[in-house]
Amino acid sequence: MRHLNQGRKLNRTSAHRKALFRNMFVALLRSGRIRTTDAKAKELKRVADRMVTLGKRGDLAARRRAFDFIRSHQLVKRLFDELAPRFNGRNGGYTRVVKFGFRRGDAAPLSIIEFVGGEEQTKPKKRRRRKEQPAEGGEQRAAAGA
Repeated sequence: MRHLNQGRKLNRTSAHRKALFRNMFVALLRSGRIRTTDAKAKELKRVADRMVTLGKRGDLAARRRAFDFIRSHQLVKRLFDELAPRFNGRNGGYTRVVKFGFRRGDAAPLSIIEFVGGEEQTKPKKRRRRKEQPAEGGEQRAAAGA
């Protein structure tokens, strides 16, 4: 029985797992959304929510713990100054995992993990309207022939 054994091992050593989630969280922090396998996304959700909670705490000790994990001053600053204030009124559930399909090579189930509330940040692309051009043929021929 697996009592008190939380998390998936993902067929990796503990050091490899830690490095994997560190790299995935950095990618998630940089881009706001990443595509990965279902199991990895579900485990990354736990890690990401903990880091956002550290960002919401905002004290020096939390900043140092976040830097110990992220190892980038720029991204720690972004986590504490931009990302954490977005979730001030929210108690957990800072990320969302959406099923995406299956990987082509091995049919592994894929998911997209993203921060909640990113819809307001990304502006929808504006559609450019095409300029109406005069219809070819009839009008031009009539003008030329008259």
